[in-house]
Amino acid sequence: MPGKQFYKTALVLMVVFFAAVTALSALGIINQYIQSVIMSIGINIIFASSLNIVNGYMGEFSCGHAGFMAVGAYVSSVLSIMLFTENKFTGAPLLPPETAVLLFPVVLFAGGAAAAIAGLLVAIPSFKTRDDYLAIITVASNFIILTAINNLEAVGASRGLMGMKATIFAMHALVPLPWMLIWVLVFTVVCVGAIKRLMGSVLGKGISAIRYDEIAAEIMSVDTNKMKLLAFMFSSGLAGVAGGLFAHQLGFINPGSFNIMKSTEGMVMVYLGGMGSLSGSVLSAVFFTFLLELMRPLQIFKWVIIPLLLILLMQFRPEGLMGHRELPEAAALLKKKLAALRGKAGGGGKA
Repeated sequence: MPGKQFYKTALVLMVVFFAAVTALSALGIINQYIQSVIMSIGINIIFASSLNIVNGYMGEFSCGHAGFMAVGAYVSSVLSIMLFTENKFTGAPLLPPETAVLLFPVVLFAGGAAAAIAGLLVAIPSFKTRDDYLAIITVASNFIILTAINNLEAVGASRGLMGMKATIFAMHALVPLPWMLIWVLVFTVVCVGAIKRLMGSVLGKGISAIRYDEIAAEIMSVDTNKMKLLAFMFSSGLAGVAGGLFAHQLGFINPGSFNIMKSTEGMVMVYLGGMGSLSGSVLSAVFFTFLLELMRPLQIFKWVIIPLLLILLMQFRPEGLMGHRELPEAAALLKKKLAALRGKAGGGGKA
């Protein structure tokens, strides 16, 4: 099946699946726990796919992606609380709570824009660095962001911030639908589609050129500084959107929600799926979310297993499950291998 036709078919199937999930959730057939798992999958897809732009397509090594998620989570949460709920910042809501149905995407995009600006501040010093040095800068940025939030009393400091659920309740009071699930599904499709469009464009090809050889890319007139800036900002912005969805799903966030272990989760998903494979990021996010649910009874021990999984991946399967391939390419390769195996089996039978 040609690549374009494959993605069109996949999009149609995804829309049908999402519509079915929404309808079943609204009817109460899908319970709250299953809805929560589906939302976690969607948020992890956005988070892993956004990190894959830098670590996969661009070939850099960012280790503090959760910091940008934190920026998006806190900015979107504060805006949501101020606009649609009674709060300690403004007292009465600035807008009628019913308008949350229409303006919630604006709140998420505002959080994404704030995270993109944070990504810009990290991208500027990263122009002259690569590999281990970039990893150090991004880890430092993760700690700087969390330390700043820990000392901001206005957003609860280390105690955390809550009240975002009131926005979702306001939507549900207007129209009784599983709004949080709907928004996660919509933004998952939008973010994955945006990444695919970017990486298929001329700008995306410039980002990918850095992975193969930055000096050669500069010789071929690729503005590598511009490409790095674009990749960091876009990646960080999408992480901020994921953070906003995460905050509203849980209804409570604190700096500990976005520590280095959260960044490690993102790296595990990227390397598990395959560097530079959008399909791989989606599949690995689904698998990894289910794995986390299975490990929930292990409590603290899962934080031993997750870094260990990352180490094993980088040692024995550094290219990940999909490598640089997307699903159509992987399907075609698998089809060829199966045909070759059938040919050998047929030849052996004749002999």
